[in-house]
Amino acid sequence: MPIATVNPATGQTIRTFEELTDGELETRLQRAQSAFQVVRRLPLEIRTRALLQAADILDADEDRLADLLTLEMGKIRTQALAEVRKSAYGLRYYAEHAAQFLAARHLERPADVNADQAYAVHQPLGPVLAVMPWNFPLWQVIRFAAPALAAGNVGLLKHASNVPQSALYLEELFSRTDLPDGAFQTLLISAGRVEKVLRDDRVVAVTLTGSEPAGRSVAAIAGDEVKKSVLELGGSDPFLVQPSADLDRAADIAVIARTSNNGQACINAKRFIVHTAVYDDFLAKLTERFTALVVGDPADEGTDIGPLALESGRTDVDELVQDAVRAGARVITGGAIPEGAGWFYPPTIIADVPESARLYREEVFGPVAIVLRAENLDEAIDIANDVPFGLGAAAWTRDADEQRELIERLDSASVTLNDYTISFPELPFGGVKRSGYGRELSEEGMHEFTNLKSVRVRA
Repeated sequence: MPIATVNPATGQTIRTFEELTDGELETRLQRAQSAFQVVRRLPLEIRTRALLQAADILDADEDRLADLLTLEMGKIRTQALAEVRKSAYGLRYYAEHAAQFLAARHLERPADVNADQAYAVHQPLGPVLAVMPWNFPLWQVIRFAAPALAAGNVGLLKHASNVPQSALYLEELFSRTDLPDGAFQTLLISAGRVEKVLRDDRVVAVTLTGSEPAGRSVAAIAGDEVKKSVLELGGSDPFLVQPSADLDRAADIAVIARTSNNGQACINAKRFIVHTAVYDDFLAKLTERFTALVVGDPADEGTDIGPLALESGRTDVDELVQDAVRAGARVITGGAIPEGAGWFYPPTIIADVPESARLYREEVFGPVAIVLRAENLDEAIDIANDVPFGLGAAAWTRDADEQRELIERLDSASVTLNDYTISFPELPFGGVKRSGYGRELSEEGMHEFTNLKSVRVRA
């Protein structure tokens, strides 16, 4: 696809960008290699000070950045503003915790390994390629860049082609700090040129957030080159509701969990698995709330749901919905592409989805909720686990025994009880099964792109 800003609320192309030439790309790779030799030797306090400077810049730029996110991918403005603020918080989090996370781990009894000193230390790897998606144009990048830069690496960003202005802003952001030239660069290139960059000897690792096919491709190349890779791929997160749940509160949060970011988040709740004893009540409450949502211009304060970011994405969502209908599923509300400009899709609830429907197991990236019935907790957990993904899971119950069962048995990288799944800098984030491997955020996210070096010293 072309590298361009296209307003998804109107379908109008706002601005197009030329790809880097081979010569320009080579220059940027050389610059990254040179910058790494400087960044790795910078005192930690300078690297962390740069993160704090970047956070302050985000604070100052938050209004124009929120407008940019709304323009480029259709995020409603209140959520765009929240993303900018979360990104600033993430930068400050790593600035404040980097020294702790990178501290050497000393062996209490070095004599056990025949040494006077013995310890393990984290050191940077080099230029890291980040292949990032459009749905959180700032936050997805910051949660990689903040720990990677603090650890002494440098970043090369291949962002999604429909958010080029966000990508260029991120390069500008770090250039306005005390980091040296080339410490973080944006590569305006097509997806077809990622392989060339990843196979370059100067690039030592890769992180990708995106679709399962994209993850498979990047992982195969990285494996062939024996380079470290971290993948955060799709999700079809379950949202379980048991009889002891506060149904009104669960329904309120379910709307947020399914429709935030216009339903375009890997950790959106997508499958609502409801105990038969409260199924009808919960479905009625959810339907009431879905039908009250306002679809419209994402820049308007009264809008709840904006357009999908890509026309092709809306087509994919509608194909999954229509396939489910043909298989016998029942549309409770929504379920059809509206007339008019822009790539809007209505908040949709579908019940009675058979296992034969693609929607039963595939990720749907839009405001479509699938409501499934379970006879008991065991069946609910079986349904929740019956997908190839394992990113996050949420469950609503006030029963302590059920809570322990859910934490133990749900096949996911995170479990949230009586709330919805969301990422925090303080907690590791990632997936199991086909949702990927490796972790972002927290201490583990910083360690992914470091060399854990063992040191043994004899006097």
